[in-house]
Amino acid sequence: MQIDQAEQVKSYLLELQNSVENKLTSADPSIDHKEDQWKRKEGGGGKTLSFTNGQIIEKGGINFSDVSGNKLPKTATQNRPELEGASFRGMGVSVVFHPDNPFIPTTHANVRYFEARKEDQTLCWWFGGGFDLTPYYPFKEDVVEWHQKAKSTCDPFGEGLYLKLKKWCDEYFYLPHRNETRGVGGIFFDDFCEGGFDSSFSFMQSVGKSFQDAYFSILERRKEIPFTNKEKDFQKYRRGRYAEFNLVYDRGTHFGLQSKGRTESILMSMPPEVSWVYGFTPRKNSPEDNLYQNYLHPTDWLEIE
Repeated sequence: MQIDQAEQVKSYLLELQNSVENKLTSADPSIDHKEDQWKRKEGGGGKTLSFTNGQIIEKGGINFSDVSGNKLPKTATQNRPELEGASFRGMGVSVVFHPDNPFIPTTHANVRYFEARKEDQTLCWWFGGGFDLTPYYPFKEDVVEWHQKAKSTCDPFGEGLYLKLKKWCDEYFYLPHRNETRGVGGIFFDDFCEGGFDSSFSFMQSVGKSFQDAYFSILERRKEIPFTNKEKDFQKYRRGRYAEFNLVYDRGTHFGLQSKGRTESILMSMPPEVSWVYGFTPRKNSPEDNLYQNYLHPTDWLEIE
């Protein structure tokens, strides 16, 4: 029965990877595409889809992995110390899109499933994932729509779930050394097994669908906005925050490296071009200052009392 659970999730994840790929190539038909099937020496493997040089997306990736091992990495047990040393199977799909146009936000989404078996053969399972948005030149209506989609995803699965997962996302995608959030958030969840397997699995599927609906709606709305080198330079500077978070704080990156995963696939989320400028301060009341003043801190975008 437990094997059937994992195989159900695997089948869905492969369908999700295919669905996101189809939506991307439909929106950006000229994008360069590379498919890379890989195997992991310690157990399992995956399929990485990488994209570059599109008219809309400068760099992107849609990665499926299904890995197993005899000992859970420390990153996966920090909230479950009782599972230290347990064997595991972990699978998921992660998506990152870095658009060329600075008026289109960068986005990240991830859904994943874990099984861990203790020495006494007790099996534990849980889901995790979420989606978040990282704009450079934000539009409030885009951010509100993003969070409306997130709330509609959560509402059927529990009263107050959106606010709980939004808060988790705001706290997770935060850079303490910069005293700012990575972007405008979304939802984030881990160790999720509420309502049993079927309900938790349905929630994962809802997250996958809502992400696609929300992001490609924003992409279509903003893709024709003209931009200059000035906006492009600011985008590269802000991409540095993305790189800093992924390398210093991201649990998924740390899990992949600690579990001896495939480095190319783990680091597919990194931006294509980044710049760091010493002591940069945006000009007061500029569009760049708008991002800092109004978007890089936790906000009740839906005005929920």
